[in-house]
Amino acid sequence: MFNGSLVRMGNRKFGLAVFLGDVRSLFKAGVLVANVLPVFTGFWLALFFSGYSFADYQGLFWLTMAGSLLLMGGALVINNWYDVDIDTVMERTKKRPTVTGHFSLRSVLITGIVLSVIGQVILLFTTYEAAIYGFIGWFVYVIPYTMWSKRRYTLNTVIGSISGAVSPMIGWTAVDSGFQLVPIIFFLILFLWQMPHTFAIAIRKHDEYKAAKVAMLPVLYGIPITKRQILIYNLCLLPLPLYLTSLGTVFVTLAMIMNIGFLAVSIHGFFAKDDQKWARTIFLYSVNYIALIFLLPIIVTL
Repeated sequence: MFNGSLVRMGNRKFGLAVFLGDVRSLFKAGVLVANVLPVFTGFWLALFFSGYSFADYQGLFWLTMAGSLLLMGGALVINNWYDVDIDTVMERTKKRPTVTGHFSLRSVLITGIVLSVIGQVILLFTTYEAAIYGFIGWFVYVIPYTMWSKRRYTLNTVIGSISGAVSPMIGWTAVDSGFQLVPIIFFLILFLWQMPHTFAIAIRKHDEYKAAKVAMLPVLYGIPITKRQILIYNLCLLPLPLYLTSLGTVFVTLAMIMNIGFLAVSIHGFFAKDDQKWARTIFLYSVNYIALIFLLPIIVTL
């Protein structure tokens, strides 16, 4: 029915496929999924260690996931609204609907605010602790990261990483208190992982960030210093699985192997002749790493 048809939005016409692509871009679908998965893992592990049945907590689960999804989605949409001037300059973001004009900036801002409010309210129906972590993640991403540090300081990567790292805490605290070793370690894993992951993107898109005047580490201080930072954060990440022995030998062994691999790719950067190729390699490794590190705990506790 929709094949070849046009959907009208305001004064513009575009195909359904384009519309769906715009929605996906507006919500940064890949980033959103990467943030929601740790929520699920945190929730699942809290049930496991508390001895609760998933079947008895399905209602709480759906509230937690829906609230997190909407709150995070709202933050990402607001980020798109605020960064439209940057996105206009950068090649990788020129096709976002805020840049093309497919969606008006006013409608994007309203959407982001409404989703954020609804998501926060839903999380209030889980536990106050989960709602607080959700708000911390939203606030840090929207205000200190998006509106304050991103264009001014290389510290923006650290601030953004704090925001993303609260995801497993939201899931865990919907079931149990977050002042426990397991959720804290997963918070640290997610925080430390985001640094080399983001630095790899910044190296790959160095010229675009420079043109957009975004204060990324390789732009202001160079790629060699960025490589050293990647190595340092991966060294800090390396021993963390050893604190998760409660998840069993299989998890710890596989996680340590992945961490050693991450470290090896980082070290290779000092000998790489093609920085772009190496940055792509470590970026792809980091994407697969974070998916596996948050899926493995679910698998080993089934």
